[in-house]
Amino acid sequence: MLEVIALNAADAEAAQAGGAHRLELVSDMASDGLTPPPDVLRSVLAATDLPVRVMLRDAKGFAPGSVDGLRRDAAALRELGATEFVLGFLTGEGEVDEAACAAVVAELDGCRWTFHRALDNSADPLASWSVVAGLGCDTVLASGSPKGVADGLPVLRELAARQAEDGVLLLVGGGLKADQVAPLRAAGATGFHVGSAVRPSGWDGPVDAEAVRTWANLV
Repeated sequence: MLEVIALNAADAEAAQAGGAHRLELVSDMASDGLTPPPDVLRSVLAATDLPVRVMLRDAKGFAPGSVDGLRRDAAALRELGATEFVLGFLTGEGEVDEAACAAVVAELDGCRWTFHRALDNSADPLASWSVVAGLGCDTVLASGSPKGVADGLPVLRELAARQAEDGVLLLVGGGLKADQVAPLRAAGATGFHVGSAVRPSGWDGPVDAEAVRTWANLV
């Protein structure tokens, strides 16, 4: 499964044309991805029939800016047609913030969701995986290290081995390189997530359908 980061409807169209299987919709990549505005969600849902996972994140870092605000955002985005989400919060000590996550998830009413790369920035990603698996997500986006996939390969191999037992899909992303896909697949990873890798002009440029196609064929 290939998930592509989209910032707008044009990205969504290019990702679908290139063979992506799912989108992660965010805004403000300078802040590593925040909740998108309602008008962007509307335009993306109108532009594609791919599954769209919508980011619920209102501040840099991995602490929530306002849990109540995120709950309101979730409710508003659901009213606009969002059915899948992305979120994840840590405490100041680097532990999974179970209370904050549970409060926001309560607004999702059974919607599928991904726990994002907060896992990589936790004090112990392997221990955090078990905590996250108990929160009800069906996917965990991880690189295994705050520095990216290259540094996180040992952790990713361990997480890939835990997928079946814990009923959670590992989605590998965060500086993912094409030559890392084969060894990750050999370790049991089946989900892959790309952003800048399918934007030849960087984050200021659009998703390129041909680049997406190359990745879709790879995974």
